[in-house]
Amino acid sequence: MSVKLNTRQVGDVSVVDVAGRITLGEGSSALRETLREMVSKNQKKILLNLGDVSYIDSSGIGELVSGFTTVTNSGGQLKLLNLNKRVKDLLQITKLYTVFDVHEDEAHAIRAFA
Repeated sequence: MSVKLNTRQVGDVSVVDVAGRITLGEGSSALRETLREMVSKNQKKILLNLGDVSYIDSSGIGELVSGFTTVTNSGGQLKLLNLNKRVKDLLQITKLYTVFDVHEDEAHAIRAFA
């Protein structure tokens, strides 16, 4: 199963519900395209809900970092929501956990953009 991305608006925050595998190829390129499209539409507050991500590889981690850089350089904010244990462990091992603003609760994450 590859990645499925569903975008929805909660106030002025764009929430991207990510499900499946973020891996080299289709999974990471779909995420990259979605984030670039949102930045081009001037959506500055982006919340990636990774609660249904079953697997992420180094390429997927690279896309998260790349997306974070793209959004930040355009004056926006990218936050992460609902990391499963595997993704959280990967971000901690790679020392990226402190780079991202990570939240467990969607309502709290949306308030954090204010």
